[in-house]
Amino acid sequence: MPGVLQDFATYPMDWLVILPVILPLAGAAVLLMLREAREAQYALALAVVGAVLVSGIALALRVGETGPVSMTMGRWLPPFGISFTADIVSAAFALVAASVTLAVLIYIRLDMPDRARRDGVYPLILLLLAGVSGAFLTGDLFNLYVWFEVMLIASFGLLVLGGRNIQLDGTVKYGFLNFIATTIFLLSLGLLYGTLGTLNMADIVARAATADVAVMTSIAMLLLLAFGIKAAAFPVNAWLPASYHAPPVAISALMAGLLTKAGVYALLRVLAMLLPASRDMLEPVLAVVAVATLILGPLGAIAETNLRRALGFLVIGGIGASVAGLALADEAGLAGAATYVLHAMLTMTALYMVAGLIEAVTGEMDTRRMGGLYAAAPGLAVLFFVLMLAVSGVPPFLGFWPKLLLVQGGISAWGLGRDGWALALWIAVLVNALLTLIAGSRLWAHIFWRAGHEGAVTEAPNPNLKRLDRRAVWLGLAPAGVLTAAVLVLGLWPEPLLAFGKAASAALMHPADYIAATGLEGARP
Repeated sequence: MPGVLQDFATYPMDWLVILPVILPLAGAAVLLMLREAREAQYALALAVVGAVLVSGIALALRVGETGPVSMTMGRWLPPFGISFTADIVSAAFALVAASVTLAVLIYIRLDMPDRARRDGVYPLILLLLAGVSGAFLTGDLFNLYVWFEVMLIASFGLLVLGGRNIQLDGTVKYGFLNFIATTIFLLSLGLLYGTLGTLNMADIVARAATADVAVMTSIAMLLLLAFGIKAAAFPVNAWLPASYHAPPVAISALMAGLLTKAGVYALLRVLAMLLPASRDMLEPVLAVVAVATLILGPLGAIAETNLRRALGFLVIGGIGASVAGLALADEAGLAGAATYVLHAMLTMTALYMVAGLIEAVTGEMDTRRMGGLYAAAPGLAVLFFVLMLAVSGVPPFLGFWPKLLLVQGGISAWGLGRDGWALALWIAVLVNALLTLIAGSRLWAHIFWRAGHEGAVTEAPNPNLKRLDRRAVWLGLAPAGVLTAAVLVLGLWPEPLLAFGKAASAALMHPADYIAATGLEGARP
């Protein structure tokens, strides 16, 4: 079949685009065969994630130098074959995903029941990383569905490891709503293929531009619902605070850093790049979702007394910031959305790690039963303080720059005469920053500043505090400190982050290079 089958060899450097997926998949398979050798399992898992990190760095450098890279499976040329395509957005997200997974793997030795190690925690972590990396790097929407299913299976297994009642309860809630999301996603893919005759992302860009706007907007609305559930955006976000506090804290940290970010990435890729006309039609819906998520997330954190549930609400508030950038869909808005995802992957992973150490020191999960940690664990106090300021968007920490871009985009769009949604969005971003700061200050005061338990003996020293031993410092405080240091350094030296944001918004708004990388630059409906 001329023009359909590939008759030339794939360039060796183009294999970089598939390595972040192939390596963890192969590693997970090997680990299953080494199920009884738990120490060997851990060493191999570290080696595999380290290799994924190296390949991610190489891929990001390649994309930065030459532009998007694409590879199509089997000899079938696009749009017939399954393509993996990396641009600056997907390459950066995959790189940071590998980075936080490596940090969590170090931390996991501190907080993981023996039963979880026996039941396959390390293969599941590698499978989750493969699913997330595949979602970031795929160039085909059906393949995106496949990787979402891989993520769902892995995360379902990770949530239930240990078998406690609270884990089973959280897993049922998480699994039920996410199964609904994947069902809606599959339904929308069928409608999209029936309308356009393709699911290749690069091909969709050309075909969707001439398709019926009403039909495409209906499909985009279904995709928004499916990805909104995955991202935990309002009003389909109840599963996140109900499940993220249930598993061991290392698993909570991994999920906070990876799972919802894949949903946000899918929203950005599909609505900003593939279906921009439909995004314009859905702008009021996106704006309402963004404003509600921005406000209700930190309000939930203020009302919550369980530490990890409170952090779950802060994760939700951050999703609102990314959706706000998508609702604005100008250069600054999309740059703010993309950079916020990177910030949240680093910051929320580190924050959950610190929360685990706090629970270890106090023996409690309820902030009303904590107190006095400022004197007992000053290192934890500093890390928690820095990370909370970063989540709030206080300068000079990392979270300030994405929110500044979002405010800049909202003011710019409002000044150009667009409707009042732009005004509502940038005001909501500022209100989110204030409410998040209030929530973080309340948590910090209760956990660190207050001497003891809430109530009549609040001023009495907390008798239940433990000191962090050397093992906890090296396996817990050190990886959390490295991620916190990255948050601080990127906040003080934001040029790389801002350059990424500018390149990411250009890649999403003007995907000519992405299409050219697949060989479909001349594609027509």
